[in-house]
Amino acid sequence: MMSITTVSSRDFARDLAQAKRATTAGPVFVTDRGKPTFALLKIEDYYKLAGEKPRSLLDIMDSLPGGQFEFDPPKLDNMGFKPAELE
Repeated sequence: MMSITTVSSRDFARDLAQAKRATTAGPVFVTDRGKPTFALLKIEDYYKLAGEKPRSLLDIMDSLPGGQFEFDPPKLDNMGFKPAELE
């Protein structure tokens, strides 16, 4: 059975680490003036709820429009740099 933890927005701001730890037992509801305004959950729980598979950061970045470009940095040996001499 999943438990729900409720914290005020003030307590959430003061101790985010505690709210994050509380997500191991279930969602954390953050209240503002006594009314729930946000829910914090583990990312695995979010994916289950949304019915999605986890995606890597690379997958997300690849899906952004305009992300296709070529990058060809100059080679250092053509710029007059010499390797460091270590003794």
